[in-house]
Amino acid sequence: MKTLQKHTLAIMACGIAMTHVGFAQQADSVSSAKTTDDKPKTELKYNLSRDGSKYIKATFLNQVWVRWNESNPNTAVLGEHKDHTLDIGLRRTRMQLFGQVSDRVFFYTQFGMNNFNFLSQNAGNRKLQAFFHDALGEYKVFKSSDKLKLGGGLTIANGLSRFTQPSVSTIMTTDVPVFLQTTVDQTDEFARKLSLYARGQLGKIDYRLILSDPFPIQTNGQAAPPIRVNSATFATTGHHKQYQGFFAYNFFDKEPNVTPYMTGTYLGDRKVVNLEGGFIYQKKATWYLTDNGTTSYDDLAMWSVAAYADMPLKDNKYALSAYLGYFDTGYGKNYVRNNGIMNPANESTPGSSVYGGAFGNSYPMFGTGESIYAQAGIRLPKDLLGENGTLMPYVSYRYAKYDALKDAFNVYDAGVNWLINKHQSKVSLNYQLRPVVNTGGEVNHNASSVWLQYQVSF
Repeated sequence: MKTLQKHTLAIMACGIAMTHVGFAQQADSVSSAKTTDDKPKTELKYNLSRDGSKYIKATFLNQVWVRWNESNPNTAVLGEHKDHTLDIGLRRTRMQLFGQVSDRVFFYTQFGMNNFNFLSQNAGNRKLQAFFHDALGEYKVFKSSDKLKLGGGLTIANGLSRFTQPSVSTIMTTDVPVFLQTTVDQTDEFARKLSLYARGQLGKIDYRLILSDPFPIQTNGQAAPPIRVNSATFATTGHHKQYQGFFAYNFFDKEPNVTPYMTGTYLGDRKVVNLEGGFIYQKKATWYLTDNGTTSYDDLAMWSVAAYADMPLKDNKYALSAYLGYFDTGYGKNYVRNNGIMNPANESTPGSSVYGGAFGNSYPMFGTGESIYAQAGIRLPKDLLGENGTLMPYVSYRYAKYDALKDAFNVYDAGVNWLINKHQSKVSLNYQLRPVVNTGGEVNHNASSVWLQYQVSF
């Protein structure tokens, strides 16, 4: 018994000593933080080294939408005809955990959900919605530079354009140009793929090269589209790797290279002017039936060129953000896919006059053809609203001409951001005019949507 007591006392003494050491280390860390940085904390970050070069960081994003939408003709919501809808939804809710755990090793994870409104269901269960968006590990080949980083996992590192891998918490427009997330939820997981990549910065050149293992379309949670005559859909037989690349030349400041995500707007905090280009290629990605009934395969082949500028003006009193890009999107013969963001409707009535039976806010967002996309905005003086921040009005425009449609079409957006605390707390109002395409591939008229977003991000 005395021996047991001695052991117990020894263990308690060790525990008290370890606790004392832990508190001492914590106090030393807090003391060090106070002496080196008297500013209030603006991020959830735990330093693994005194200089902060090694760390673990957590972030959160929530985008709440309230939206009025003019429905496409022949739209129904749960069996009831609707000319227009009003809905509340979570466009994105995300949690990130990432960090530089050694001089060379970086990890990144992201968990969350998207497009969650009253109709959102996963296998008929509204509680099954969140999933891992990213889970990657990365190794810096050169310890003291970002010339070459090798990584792999589930990642948004992609080719084609900056908006194919966007930092959604920093975008200027209320939403990204989703057509540039070219295979979203078809052969990827919300624009993410299982990939190996090399990325980095060589002087003024920012580059990334990616080898991806796309998912079969049969696993996207919906019935795979049937093979069609002279109209390509993603193939359900065969499996081929995808090759991607993206390159940007930085004329002035280099863009951050911490994660694979690319910033939407820096609000004048940097002077960035880039020329950009990218590509995506996958052999035999789609198929169709020829007139004589034989199966033919097409490659997924896409490329783009673009210019991007984001910089302060007049001694940072104002800031400009602008983008202009050309995109050649080759999915295969006459490929077209309707899509509606967080669609507030769930079906079309019998005998629909709309192309592909598109209902709600859906329109031919993706297709084989060419597009031009542009956006521009001005951040007004930082103290415009005093302690309540400032405003940033913007406009965006897309022109698209698809092989399968008779008419070209346009998508217009205009809005304003109320930057209460930059991107951490902002209210955005957006008006959109989208095409309504009839079964003959002609643009009958345009339909409108208006939505208000509140974003919290830290």
